[in-house]
Amino acid sequence: MQESIYYKIRKFVEDTAMLEQAAGISAGVSGGGDSMAMLDVMIRLREEYGFFLQAVHVNHKIRGEEADRDQRLVENICRERRVPCKVYTYDVPALAAGWKTGLEEAGRRARKEAFLLAGEALREKTGEKGRILTALAHNKNDLAETMLHHLARGAGIRGLSSMKAVSKELIRPLLCLERKEIDQYLKERNIPYMLDRTNLEDDYTRNRIRHHIIPALEQEINERAVFHMAETAGMLEKAEEYLSGEGRRLLKAAETEAGHFLFDHTFFDYPDILQTYAVREALERTAGQRRDLSMIHIRKVLEMQNGRTGSRINLPYGLEAVRTYDGVLVREKVREKKPEENTGETGWQLPVPGELNCPLGIFRTKIFSYSGEKILEKKYTKWMDCDKIKYGLTVRTRKSGDYLVINREGNRKKLTRCMIDDKVPGEDRDQIPLVAAGSEVFWAVGERMGESGRITPETRTVLQIEYQGRTSENVQSVRRMPDRRRKRDE
Repeated sequence: MQESIYYKIRKFVEDTAMLEQAAGISAGVSGGGDSMAMLDVMIRLREEYGFFLQAVHVNHKIRGEEADRDQRLVENICRERRVPCKVYTYDVPALAAGWKTGLEEAGRRARKEAFLLAGEALREKTGEKGRILTALAHNKNDLAETMLHHLARGAGIRGLSSMKAVSKELIRPLLCLERKEIDQYLKERNIPYMLDRTNLEDDYTRNRIRHHIIPALEQEINERAVFHMAETAGMLEKAEEYLSGEGRRLLKAAETEAGHFLFDHTFFDYPDILQTYAVREALERTAGQRRDLSMIHIRKVLEMQNGRTGSRINLPYGLEAVRTYDGVLVREKVREKKPEENTGETGWQLPVPGELNCPLGIFRTKIFSYSGEKILEKKYTKWMDCDKIKYGLTVRTRKSGDYLVINREGNRKKLTRCMIDDKVPGEDRDQIPLVAAGSEVFWAVGERMGESGRITPETRTVLQIEYQGRTSENVQSVRRMPDRRRKRDE
C-alpha cells in the first residue's frame, strides 16, 4: 500500500512538473503527521531528482513544552535522515498583540518570513542555477476545508481554487492525497509524528470545518465529498487561468501612456465577467498588491460608467476611479500639493562636488578616480560612472515622462511602472527624492538605480552621492524597502 501511495505522489509530481529544474527545496516540517510524511517523501524523491533538501521548522511559542517537544522531534529525525534543519523561533502571541491581529494571521506572517529567510540561505548554498522551492504538506482535505472557508466568507473563482499544486516557487507534493491515505502511509512506513492538541479544539474556524462540516458531508451526503471538491477546484483553477488571461488581453487596450487605465465606452460592451477580471487586474497592478481589494471595489468601478462626468470614488492604496468624458479612469489619486512643495517637480541643481540642502533632504557629492575598487553598496550612498552623465543633475520629485534605463541595452521603463512593479504604495510615490537629468532618473532614493550610470570595468571616474534625510520626518517619507532588499543593501 505504501508503495502505491508513494508512486501516486511520484506520478503527481511528474504530471505537474513541480520539481522541474529544482536546485533546492525547503520543506516545512511542523512535526505533525502530514509534514512528517512529506519529509519522508521528499527524502525519497531527493534520491531520484538530486535536489538539495533542507527542513524548516517554525516554533511559534504558543504551546509551551509541546512546541519544544515538536521541535526536538523534527531535529532528531532530520539528524537521523541526514537532512539539514533550520529552526526559526517567533513569539507569535507577542507579535499578534503588537500587530493587533489574531494568532492565525501572526503565525502566517512569521512562517512567511521564515521561509523567505530559508530560501535566501538555500540560494546562497546552491548558487544561481536552478529553482529554489518551498514545499508544504497540504492535502485534499486541507483544500476542501479552504474551499468551504472561502465560500462561506465570500469568494470568487480564484478564492475557491487558491490552493494549487504549484504556485510560483511554492509546491504541495501531497495535494493528490486525502488525509486517510497519509495516515496509512505513516503507519506502514513507521514514521513518528506529534499530535498538536490545538488541532483537536474548535477555537479556530478551520478546525470547526474539519471536525464537523467535512465529516457531515462525507457521512450524510457523499463519502467521496473531499475527492469531488478537489476535482472541482482543479476545474475552477483552469477556468480562473482562462478568464484571467482574457481579462489581461482586454486590459491592454485600456492602458494609457501615463500607466493609468481608461475604460472607454467600448469596454463596457464586453461580457460582464471579462469586465470584472480586467478591472481587478487594473486595480492590482496599480496598487501593486491584492490584499484588501475586493469585489466591492470592482463593482464600484464598473458602476461608474453610469455616473455623471467628474464624479470620483476613493479606492484602497491611494487609488481612485474618475468618470471622465471618455469613460472610467483608474489611477493613483492626484495629491494636492501645498504651495511650498511645488518646487519639488522642477528640482534643485545638484552641485558636483558639493552639498545640497533642500526640503527633500541633504545630498553630498564627491568625485574620485576609479581603479577597480569594490563597488560601495549602501542604501543611501551610491556610486555612478561620472563620464556617463552628460547633463547636470537635479534633485526633485517625480513628474510626467520620467523613466529609468533598466538594462545595459538601454531599454527604458516609465518610473511609474517601476514603482508599481516594486510595490511602492501610491501615497508614497510623490515623496521619493529623485536624482535625475532631464526626464531620465538615475536614482530613486531608497528604491532603485538606473542602469545607464552603473560602474563598469571601463569606468575611470566615480561620482559618489550620499543622501541624508534633513529631519527624521524626511527620512521616514522615503518608503522602507522590503526585508529582502534591505538585507541585501546592508
